[in-house]
Amino acid sequence: MDSFVTARFPDLPLSREKAANSSVSSDPLVPIESSDEALLAAVQAGHHEALSLLFHRYASLVRGIGKRILRDDAEAEDLVQEVFLFLFGKSATFDSTRGSARSWIVQNIYYRAINRRRYLSSRHQLFVRMNQLAVSADAETSNYEHSGNAIFDSALVQEILQTLTSDQLETVRLFFFEGYTFSEISEKLGQPLGNVRHHYYRGLHKLKARLFPE
Repeated sequence: MDSFVTARFPDLPLSREKAANSSVSSDPLVPIESSDEALLAAVQAGHHEALSLLFHRYASLVRGIGKRILRDDAEAEDLVQEVFLFLFGKSATFDSTRGSARSWIVQNIYYRAINRRRYLSSRHQLFVRMNQLAVSADAETSNYEHSGNAIFDSALVQEILQTLTSDQLETVRLFFFEGYTFSEISEKLGQPLGNVRHHYYRGLHKLKARLFPE
């Protein structure tokens, strides 16, 4: 992800050391004392320096919230990147009539951190159970590959996955085994985001019913 971010945001400091050294704006159109609201508007207008200033103001907060909720330093760093990618792409959705920019940013930090925790927990449970089934089915194969693809290709797991529709199957595969986001899946499959979410949650419900029968 870092390479993607640096390619899109050449002025964005991606480390704490760089963030500490980016206290002065080099863009005369984006004064360092600009309000958060003004910086979001500048980001929407295409000023990367505004995003850099927001990074300087909020990166430590994002990282701290990420560590508390995700309990993993690497995941917290990924959350930092995710939040600022969101701010870059969705700054236009901020509505000043509904609250301050800071409140909106913090709400989005928590929203993404909690969603990430739920995703990791759900993915871990499914991976563990699928791995158990796959290893059990292939116990005679001493060099069984414990990877996402190997689990997905297991005959027993494939039998369970056949209970999903083609759309549900492809959505689950892309989300769990290839790490795509819902938005990326929507674009990749050419389907509305709402449809992708529906396929995911229906597919997840079916998988949990088969993998964790009551």
